[in-house]
Amino acid sequence: MTTTVKCCIALAILLSAPTPSHAGSCASSIVRIQATVDAAIEKRAGSDGWKPESLSATRSYQPTPYSLATTEGVRGQDLEMALESLNRARAADSAGNLPACRRELAIARAIVRPGSH
Repeated sequence: MTTTVKCCIALAILLSAPTPSHAGSCASSIVRIQATVDAAIEKRAGSDGWKPESLSATRSYQPTPYSLATTEGVRGQDLEMALESLNRARAADSAGNLPACRRELAIARAIVRPGSH
């Protein structure tokens, strides 16, 4: 095989490989709803005034959306469910299961829709 043929084959393989922009059909929706959930968590966390510093904070752990939602106790359970739905949507998207991804995104969206919190 000549070098030219090898280069053409390699180029064809590279061009047919999936790219990150086509990685999942739900990816952009997941990002959008994650931002909405994050904003709801931030809004709720800031609405309750100051709270005692947690053990995680004293150990210099960086807060995550999930850890912030759990610190809200009962008030944060709906936000925890939204985050869990987003995790299931990511898993479904990775597996190529578009209906399951859309179903989980609808659940998360319903939880954080305006007026629900």
